[in-house]
Amino acid sequence: MRNFTDELVALRKRFREAEAYLDLAGKRIRLAELEADMGRPDLWDDQESARKITTEYGQVSDDVKVLDGLGARLDDTEALFEMAQEESDESQEADLESETLAIARTLDDLELRSLFTGEYDEVDAICEIHAGAGGTDAQDWAEMMVRMYTRWAERRGFTYEIDEVSPGAEAGILSATLIIKGRYAYGLLSAEKGTHRLVRISPFDSQARRQTSFASLDPTPFLEDLSGEVTIEEKDLRVDTYRSSGAGGQHVNVTDSAVRLTHLPTGIVVSCQNERSQMQNKARAMQVLAAKIAERQREERLADMAEISGPASQAGWGNAFRHYVQAPYQMVKDDRTGYETGNVQAVLDGDLDDLMEAWLRWRRQTDELGGSS
Repeated sequence: MRNFTDELVALRKRFREAEAYLDLAGKRIRLAELEADMGRPDLWDDQESARKITTEYGQVSDDVKVLDGLGARLDDTEALFEMAQEESDESQEADLESETLAIARTLDDLELRSLFTGEYDEVDAICEIHAGAGGTDAQDWAEMMVRMYTRWAERRGFTYEIDEVSPGAEAGILSATLIIKGRYAYGLLSAEKGTHRLVRISPFDSQARRQTSFASLDPTPFLEDLSGEVTIEEKDLRVDTYRSSGAGGQHVNVTDSAVRLTHLPTGIVVSCQNERSQMQNKARAMQVLAAKIAERQREERLADMAEISGPASQAGWGNAFRHYVQAPYQMVKDDRTGYETGNVQAVLDGDLDDLMEAWLRWRRQTDELGGSS
């Protein structure tokens, strides 16, 4: 039977490192505190506080369960190997092979969590997608990006809501706003901020020529309650209502239920058209507006304007950081990390995790180099 000693020693070392960087001891203490809070009879007297407590409880509890379960699984695998060695039982080799691989994969996932170092990496994300240079092809590319990120969200078990879509003149979209909800959604989508460049044979060109088009993604951390951080005065708002133009139910195109808010002091504009009433659309638009104002305020307080979400660039020539090439060859390449793959279709279908992980590792390395300079 194959000797698994070295593999198990390496897995045990990685597991101890995971206990350290995920602060298992601290999480056990915090879990006990949260359990005490959860048992308070007046917990739901303050609903916002209760939601925060229950959300944090779920996250901390999940971390503790994952680590405890992984530790028990590693203990069992080590015991199985010792028993198989003592009895010279080669029939256990396949099970040991399977278990060591599964434990290694779980540790890979846990190590990814150590790369989330931003203050808002764990929260949901507001994503704005805008067509850039390239005419109808760019508008089609923007719509393809919406599909790419919603597919990615589905693959990860995240949920999403498309709040607003502005259709293109001939095809595709001019812009869209969606909210992607899931733990680490913003941290992962931070990897995607900026201009994306698509090179392909244009489906809109009668001569089937190659076309380069651009679209951009701008993620913002979505915090449900920003009342303590952001105050929005009604006098500072211009509220426009209009008829919804995208998918959203039978009410669409029947009433002027869509809402566009312009924050006059900052010039920030947000829209929502996906809810069933004008009041609901305004409430959601106010949440998005508060998140974007909060981001602007955080940026202004920092010397490094890119700490949370750097200034948006124009989606055009010279600004793209990622390239999706479908003709004359197949390639997706990220200029920042150097990561590339030839499976363009898989990426367009939402297989973005490797690209995101490469960026997270690049960010940590960049931060470490910056700190040591």
